[in-house]
Amino acid sequence: MKDKLIEIIKEAGEIMKEGYFCKKDITFKAKKDLVTQYDLAIENFLKEKFEYEFKDFNIIAEESDNTSKIFSDSIIVDPIDGTTNFVNKVPHTAISVGVYKDKKPYIGIVYNPILNQLFYAIVNEGAYCNDEKIEVSDENNFQKALLSTGFPYSSGSCEDDLNDVMRKMKNVLPKCQDIRRLGSAALDLCYVANGTYEGFYEMNLKAWDVSAGLIILQEAGGKVSNIDGNEYKLFENKYIVASNNKIHKDLIKTLNL
Repeated sequence: MKDKLIEIIKEAGEIMKEGYFCKKDITFKAKKDLVTQYDLAIENFLKEKFEYEFKDFNIIAEESDNTSKIFSDSIIVDPIDGTTNFVNKVPHTAISVGVYKDKKPYIGIVYNPILNQLFYAIVNEGAYCNDEKIEVSDENNFQKALLSTGFPYSSGSCEDDLNDVMRKMKNVLPKCQDIRRLGSAALDLCYVANGTYEGFYEMNLKAWDVSAGLIILQEAGGKVSNIDGNEYKLFENKYIVASNNKIHKDLIKTLNL
């Protein structure tokens, strides 16, 4: 299944590369949440291919009506994670596909065709980038940890969310090496997986933002939890916290100051 998924996702990547350098038609789902014709084209392409090839799975996709979909044996699709980057030609943008069996992680694939990075993992078989095995960082000193985060779309309309984001950044930033904010949660998780970052946290993410990346990270030796340090549950938790496992307790503690 993994090889066929990658074949299809790489084909979709050609649509993404074409769109990256072209003029986009942009509409807004919310104040800061935009979508382009390429989000829709990639999603429709992937859904058609996946529904034909993997009939035992339903497809849960960002731009689709998922009200009748039950999360169980599911392929979760984000056609363009980092659409704002895609629109503005910032190369941190990716197709994210997470496969789950009976709600349990199975396969994760995150593909950035702009930078030619293909991250993938099958549960219990390790994590890879462009066919090379990847592992999390060995850094265990939180003060030396490079972290990443993101700002929720709700920061433009919900003062409570904005205040929470800024409070956590004020608590975390002095205690770590630094914080990066590149605008793609799927890639942020992969960059923890390959040792670029030691940790990542963000609020209000959707299942399609993280379904693939969290599989890749865990297979690379990392840890994913909610903000209380307990199991992270797709479609349920407000915050995701991810790390190389070695700084996880310190990150959780600092976020909850």
